[in-house]
This record gives sequence, structure tokens and C-alpha cells, in this order.
Amino acid sequence: MLLRAAAYCILTFVGFSAASYTESADAAEAYPVRPVRLIVPYQPGGSTDFASRTIQQGLSRTSEIQIVVDNRPGAGTALGTEIAAKSAADGYTLLLASTPFSILPTLRKKLPYKPEKDFLAITQIASQPYIIVVPQKSGITNIKNLIAAAKAKPGTLTYGSAGTGSGAHLAVEALLMQTDLRMIHVPYKGGGPAVIALMGNEVDIVLTTIISALPHHRSGKLRAIGVTSKKRMAIVADIPAVSESGLDLYEATSWNGILTVAHTPPAIATRLNREIVAVLKNPDVRALFEKEGAEAVGSSGAEFETFIKKEISKWSKVVRFAQIPPE
Repeated sequence: MLLRAAAYCILTFVGFSAASYTESADAAEAYPVRPVRLIVPYQPGGSTDFASRTIQQGLSRTSEIQIVVDNRPGAGTALGTEIAAKSAADGYTLLLASTPFSILPTLRKKLPYKPEKDFLAITQIASQPYIIVVPQKSGITNIKNLIAAAKAKPGTLTYGSAGTGSGAHLAVEALLMQTDLRMIHVPYKGGGPAVIALMGNEVDIVLTTIISALPHHRSGKLRAIGVTSKKRMAIVADIPAVSESGLDLYEATSWNGILTVAHTPPAIATRLNREIVAVLKNPDVRALFEKEGAEAVGSSGAEFETFIKKEISKWSKVVRFAQIPPE
């Protein structure tokens, strides 16, 4: 009570009204009085939906916070993100943000929201690297072979991706930017079709998720030559990280995390962070992410905010290098 009274006096002195302070404090103390909506800007299914359901189930077992998942796909995630941005700043609307959140600001001339102003970072949930795969009979057995092949035939090797401007597309362009190489991009409608095209020898390499490539690597149809994280992943511990091939600065991962609406009461944001991070620290939950080829994170809100800013800056440079015109 003394701390609350002191805070009231300070806020009143700097110009906040007693009514607004009391409403904010009371809302934080009562939170939550109803289920919390988690907007997922994708169709059900896939790694992002897996993350949302894992958090939903974890909180239902350990917390008073009950999550209702609301899938709102469309406009490359911009539709669901806009809905979240325009919601009330009361802690009852969350957004499951992912890699496109940091790419769209450069790819789109206009967004109906401001990524760094309309949202408050809660925590990063997970980080998931891509894996580079080639046809088994290609003769390319590691990243150094790939670089040598690209140098020997400048601008002739082809790479498939899940689409122009996708995380996998830009991950290859980031590699080309660091090595001063050129390859021909062949976009497909999703990672699955890109992998099928690779097995049919339509393209020379593909970056995709570990889970989608692993069965083909183990069966011998494709060869995995590198993961795009800074370190090796336990699920494919025999596959080196790209950074081990002399590219110390290279890292390209997909990610997801929880945001809420800007100006949500700090006490609510703190509680959300504490309880979601507790779920992510659970060994069983961490094992679930590992099986998906991902790593559970559980950062502070400030750490996640810094991470997003760095991602926006990094991908803006890659988009410009790849000469992708904004829509």
C-alpha cells in the first residue's frame, strides 16, 4: 500500500490524473478477469501455430491466464497484426509475431500499423534455423563446396524458396551478401513445393525448415549441408552450422514471440512475461520445441524489443541487396 501511495503521488506530480492511475492499478491487480485473445496471423497448422498452442496449453496448466487462439491469416500476416494493433491496451489481446513482422516494414510501402510503436514486446518464444539441402548426387557435400561451385559458375546456380520475400529467400540472400556471390532465385508457393522441386532437380539448393527436410536427408534423397543458426542443433547434431565454414557473422533464423498492444499497463506486461517464460523453462516444453527443430528462448521484454529492432535493421539491408521492390 505504501508503494502504491508513493507511486500515486509521483504520477500526480508529473501530470497523471488520479483517476487514470487508479484505473490502471486496479486493472493490473484484477487481471485477468476473462480469457486473453492470442491473435495468430496464420492459418492453423505449422510451426507458428505449434508455438501458440504450446503456450496456450502451458498457461492453462500453470496460470490463471487462459488463452483463446484466434487465427487471422491474410496479407502476409499484416491483417492479423493490424487487428492486434487496433485493440485495447488492456492486456486482453496478444499477437504471436514472427519473422515477417521484421521483414514487412521494408517490403511494404505502407503498413496499417507501426511495428515499433504500436506494440509492446513481452517475450521471444523460440528461434528456428533453416537448413540448406542439395540433391544427393549434386557433388556438393558442404558449405565450402557450395561457395566454390557458385564462384566457378557466377549467376548460374539456382535456389528455391517458399516465395519472394520469405524468410528462407532472404536467408539465402544474406549468405550471398556476405560471400559476394550471385545465384538465381526460383520462388515457389511454400516450402513444401520448393523441396519437391529440389528432389526433381529443378533447382540446385533449397533452404527450408529442419523438420521438412530431415526425412529426405535421412532417406538419402537429399543431403543437408548446413544449418543457419550460430551453433549446431541437437536434432541434427551431425550437420554443421554455416558459421563453421569461415562465415562467423552469418546467422539467419525464423522466430516467433508474444507482443501486446502499446501502453498496456506495465504490471500486466510483467506478469505475462513472467508466466510465459515459466512455461518456456519447463524441460518438457523445451524438448517439444527441440523436436520441431527449434530452440525455446523466453527472453525479457526489453531483450525481445532489442532483438526485433535488430531484425528489422538486418532484413532491410538484405532486401535492398536483393533488390526486391516494395509492394
